[in-house]
Amino acid sequence: MADLARAALAFLCFFLVAYAVSEDRARIPWRVVIGGLALQFAAAAILIGFPPAQKIVLVANDAAHALQAATDAGSSFVFGYLGGAAPPFEEKNAGASFILAFKALPMVLTISALASLLFHWGVLQRIAGAFAFVLQRSLGVSGPLALGAAVHIFVGMIEAPLLIRPYLARMQRGELFALMSCGMAGVAGTVMVIYAGFLAPRLPDALGHILVASVIATPAAIAVAAVMTPWVPGEKRDAQLVVEHPPTGAFDAIVKGVADGVGPLVGVVSVLLTTIALVTLVNMALAHLPVVGGETVSLQWAFAFLFRPVVWLIGVPWSESAPAAALMATKTVVNEFVAYRDMSGVGPETLSPKSRLILTYAMCGFANFGSMGILVGGLNVMLPERRAEIARLGLLSIVSGTLATAMSGCVAGVLFDLGAIHLPG
Repeated sequence: MADLARAALAFLCFFLVAYAVSEDRARIPWRVVIGGLALQFAAAAILIGFPPAQKIVLVANDAAHALQAATDAGSSFVFGYLGGAAPPFEEKNAGASFILAFKALPMVLTISALASLLFHWGVLQRIAGAFAFVLQRSLGVSGPLALGAAVHIFVGMIEAPLLIRPYLARMQRGELFALMSCGMAGVAGTVMVIYAGFLAPRLPDALGHILVASVIATPAAIAVAAVMTPWVPGEKRDAQLVVEHPPTGAFDAIVKGVADGVGPLVGVVSVLLTTIALVTLVNMALAHLPVVGGETVSLQWAFAFLFRPVVWLIGVPWSESAPAAALMATKTVVNEFVAYRDMSGVGPETLSPKSRLILTYAMCGFANFGSMGILVGGLNVMLPERRAEIARLGLLSIVSGTLATAMSGCVAGVLFDLGAIHLPG
């Protein structure tokens, strides 16, 4: 009962934060807010507690293992031992031969090609359309926003707006912010399997949890955005996905998917390299400040200080809140890729199964400063006439995206306490 009361307090605190920075408290569309919160809980309960939905999640996990094995075969052939083949030398330290760029990141190309093929066959459109229908009918949002939010589950924060580009110029300020918030509260399908690979050794059904996290964060992001930057609901415009230069056949779709995947792959490598370098540079400068509480001052240290009460609110025991807050800080300062990788190396003596589950959901989003730059830059190209507006909303989207994923973590913790999620240990 105490844990449930803490969860209720967490949601109250998160909405109070959103309310405090709201641009127009008198125009908040409460149907969207209440409906988004209810839909987050309902979707989580169905996807986690409904047996047919559980079977789909298990199939997704099996598919992830198959995709990883298939990608390993290709990367091993192309890159040899750098890509996963047996090294021609004795490995002195376990895991020393694992090279991120050659072993994990090629999955981006595989997923991109597969997604392009499924889009060509109309599979993704039907799934996204069904989810958009639920969002539009339950929350009362417009067709373009519902479709843009739904497609964020499968593609990145730039690709989703591109697919509804003809509707962007007519979106209200609040609707545009809601779309940005959905992008920051989710992760692209091209990296889900990579994150699941990091977590699988310590979290059963890792991909299933990441998929559920991406789905349930979407209505939460819309609800938080509706509080922070309200809009006037009522326009029942329909929308459909738009693809420039569609492929002419299945093989052309695969080739196009591979070509489209090169950009995100290079982007992930570039952002990882640059972000880690810049954060390290700032931390080197901060290291000259006096030591506080026996710890060297750094960006991660500052954000971990802020996140410690947050992770406690969403269900992490106070005794585990320091390492949990440090992971949330890494996710925000650097990105979720590094945070998930770091969490995979944290032992059970540091984080309990419940805490690891909560963090898996709470960190499942692009809400960090590097991603904000990518999002703002991409939208500026699509909507140059709204450049100043997008820049202003960009920083706020980190807040809304973080609040939405924190709510997802809280929901996962509640379902764990209720016995809907069973974890070994």
